[in-house]
Amino acid sequence: MLTFWALVGVFVLIASEFCIPALGELFRGPLLFLLPFIIFSLLGATLVFLTIKEKVGGNFKKFLILTGTSSAGIFVSIFLHNAFYGLGIITSHIAGLSGLMEVLHVAFFLIAIFLCPIGFLVGVVGSVVLFIREKKKEARKDF
Repeated sequence: MLTFWALVGVFVLIASEFCIPALGELFRGPLLFLLPFIIFSLLGATLVFLTIKEKVGGNFKKFLILTGTSSAGIFVSIFLHNAFYGLGIITSHIAGLSGLMEVLHVAFFLIAIFLCPIGFLVGVVGSVVLFIREKKKEARKDF
């Protein structure tokens, strides 16, 4: 569960980096800017691995895996977006291939910007709700 909360904390840091100018100034430069995203992706992959390893069951497992894959998917999608954009520039003289690269780089951009963050938030909310329900059930059993 520590990995999950670390993932949520890094997400808040990344969101704050874009919304709070003073915090954004701390992360100037390409490596410092990418560092939270890399940590976020690694924590997401770790969450998926630990969820499968610990044999978590039911909907809680689904929400944890959604959270982990969405967080790992953001960085992967950003990387693929940039890779296909670069390939599109290289293949600009080949009509069909250039068009395919354009479609792929736009698709991965949309995945990184919209689909993965929404999946992450749905996974976090679902995981927290199920975690609270489980704790309430355990508290009722004790009485």
